[in-house]
Amino acid sequence: MQSIQLKRLPGEYWWGGVINEGVRMPYGDAEYVRDLRHTDDNQASPLLLSNRGRYVWSDEPFAFRVDEVELTFFRADGEVKVVEGHGTLQGAYRHAGAACFPPSGLMPDPLAFLAPQYCTWVEMFYEPTQEKILRYAESILANGMPSGILIIDDNWMNDYGMWDFDKHRFPDPKAMVEKLHGMGFKVMLWVCPYVSADCTEYKKLLANDLLMKNADGSPILRRWWNGYSAVMDYTKESGASWFRGRLDRLIEQYGVDGFKLDAGEPILPGADDVLGQVAWCRPLSVMEDCEAYARLGIGYPLSELRMCWKLGGQPLIQRQRDKHHSWDRYGLAGLIPNAIAQGLLGYAFNCPDMVGGGMDGDINSPDFRFDSELFVRYVQCSALFPVMQFSMAPWRVLRGDELEWCLNAVRLRTALGPEILALARQSAEDGLPILRSLEFSYPQQGYEKLQDQFLLGERILVAPVLQKGQTSRLVRFPEGRWEGDDGTVTVGPAEAVVEAPLSRLPWFRKID
Repeated sequence: MQSIQLKRLPGEYWWGGVINEGVRMPYGDAEYVRDLRHTDDNQASPLLLSNRGRYVWSDEPFAFRVDEVELTFFRADGEVKVVEGHGTLQGAYRHAGAACFPPSGLMPDPLAFLAPQYCTWVEMFYEPTQEKILRYAESILANGMPSGILIIDDNWMNDYGMWDFDKHRFPDPKAMVEKLHGMGFKVMLWVCPYVSADCTEYKKLLANDLLMKNADGSPILRRWWNGYSAVMDYTKESGASWFRGRLDRLIEQYGVDGFKLDAGEPILPGADDVLGQVAWCRPLSVMEDCEAYARLGIGYPLSELRMCWKLGGQPLIQRQRDKHHSWDRYGLAGLIPNAIAQGLLGYAFNCPDMVGGGMDGDINSPDFRFDSELFVRYVQCSALFPVMQFSMAPWRVLRGDELEWCLNAVRLRTALGPEILALARQSAEDGLPILRSLEFSYPQQGYEKLQDQFLLGERILVAPVLQKGQTSRLVRFPEGRWEGDDGTVTVGPAEAVVEAPLSRLPWFRKID
């Protein structure tokens, strides 16, 4: 495999690859190695961007290494392009976006930006029912939170591959959806590409050659977090059409509004505990199956993905991978760096994980210990992301002032919702990130490593508290006059320590 070296320019840093590695960006102070041909943990793209106006793009995944001296990338199956001369991180992004992933002009349903999402996962895990969901929705409103998008998570259906409501647990799903609509909610359903091998639909799919096979022609059984299942072959048009047909039927029959497309990790030949050599319907380039699965969400007004490959500029909600209930990079501290990375890969309509974390095996472990301070800070950090999502019910886990501070963060989002929606509409047209780093908007002024505050558009600066026990924090202000939520005005460029008790999310508006 041929390697190509680019000498780093003075003060040059790099971003890109896999958004879950945003916590390690920008690359350049220490050696970093990544092979994009083995990406199975979140959204990704074959794109690297430099704050000196350079970028690297390939239509196929490639491996790369960054150290203190140079960027080295390794040719894989496709041509790797190096484009120079665009001055800044934003200049490189604008050119790359226009050339490689132009904006579609479309965006998700406006409600995604005006109000929170509420996922049933933490409150119900694998046992959602019609009664529980209606009670959950009523509790949202009764506890002073706005209606928004309600996501019915795993196990609402008859079985994996049998995408219809289990009538024992959902006796009248159409009436349920209508009632939720009447309460102001829109409804999304969790789906995945797996098919239970002992369900009746499996035989039909097998007979119609719609399942992924081993090289010897036998259907594979892939191990995933819920056991072993067959896999829909969504890389062939007939398989994709079958899957979309089931989604369309759910919309037509029950009135649901969209889908949470979970899983979608790339399936590599000979990997994933599959016996034999994996064979799709045709030879695929690496990561092409991940892209094919993500494309199933295009065309629906609400589609949320955890895995994606190369589909920057599309009207898809991209959720960060499941987070722990923790303060570290695997929990709260990872939200802003990874969101910055999402925006730089063209995934503007981005969402952190569920407030407080939603990692299976963490929040539902017998050893789980709830941290109310962490939960409040999670709410505050998430409140001004393009999309925010609750699952753990705040009124169940918080009391008194802490619940009120959580509600205050939601009220702030509601108040700024029209501005967030306007930014989403703008992003659909120009492709620029909604959530941005200071380096993106104020280039080469020493902000390249700033990962604990962000800009919402150009005029709102957000500086959440991300450390346990902290009641003040240093905020770096770029040029301009910035009015804080407490009425103070700071003239930048400047640094200032601001008070940030648990009741406060520090945020600032540019006023000139």
